[in-house]
Amino acid sequence: MKFMFKSLILAGSILASWQTIAGDLLQWQNNSLTYLYGNSFTINPSIQQTLTLFEHVDAWQYGDNFLFIDHVLYNGKGDNSLGSNTYYGEFTPRLSFSKIFNKKISFGLIQDVLLAMTYEFGKDNHTTYLVGPGFDLNVPGFDYFQLNFYQRHPTGDRPGDHVWQITPVWAYTMPIGNSDVLIDGYIDWEVNNDKNQRGTHHANLHFNPQIKYDLGRALHWDAKHLYVGFEYDFWKNKYGIDDNGTIKTNQNTTNFLVKYHF
Repeated sequence: MKFMFKSLILAGSILASWQTIAGDLLQWQNNSLTYLYGNSFTINPSIQQTLTLFEHVDAWQYGDNFLFIDHVLYNGKGDNSLGSNTYYGEFTPRLSFSKIFNKKISFGLIQDVLLAMTYEFGKDNHTTYLVGPGFDLNVPGFDYFQLNFYQRHPTGDRPGDHVWQITPVWAYTMPIGNSDVLIDGYIDWEVNNDKNQRGTHHANLHFNPQIKYDLGRALHWDAKHLYVGFEYDFWKNKYGIDDNGTIKTNQNTTNFLVKYHF
C-alpha cells in the first residue's frame, strides 16, 4: 500500500507537471488504469496480480511519450529476492525528426524517423537505459505501427550490457457487432548475447499483446474508455536466462484484463 500511494502521487505529479510545462506544446494525451490476473508465470511466483497504477501516452510538438508503472502482487508464496510484491515501470520519450525540422521525413512505409529512448526502472535496483533509432510505419489497416531499435545499457554489472533490442509496437481495431475489439501490444526482442563477469545473458523474446473488447461502447457509454479482455504473455528465456533442464524460464501465460481510460 505504501508503494501504491507513492506511485499514485508520482504519477499525478508527472501528469500535472507535464500539462503545466507543455501548455500549447501538448497535442493530445491518454491515460489509463489496468487490472490483470494470471498464473503459470516462470522464475517469479506462478500466480500474479498486476495493477497498472498509471499509464500515459501523448504526442507533443517535438515527439511523443509513453509511461507506465506496474505494481505486481504475488499470490501465495513470495519471491525469494523481491518478497510479496514488486514494481516495474518504463518511460519512453521519442523525438521526431519531422517535427523538429518542420519537414515531413517519409519514404515507402516509413512515415517518420525518430530518436527513441527508454528508461526501465524497478525494485532491487533494476535500472536500464535504452537508446536508438525509431520509425513510425504506415501499415495498412493498423491504427499505428512503430518499430524501434535500441542498444541496452544496464547500470552496474548487471548482465545484458550493450545488447541490441528490436521493439515493434502496434494497435489494430476490428468492428465486432455494435462495438470494437482492440488488439495492441509489443515485442521486445534482445537479438544477441552478452558475455561478462556474471556469465552469459541469452538472447530472449517477449511477445505481449492485449485483446480487448470495448465494453463501454457496447453498453452505450463512452467509447474507448472501458475495456475487458485478456493479455497474452510469451517470454522465451525470460530475463535473458537460458531455459534448460535445470531451470524453466520460457513463460507462456494468459491474464484476465480490465482497463479504464480517462
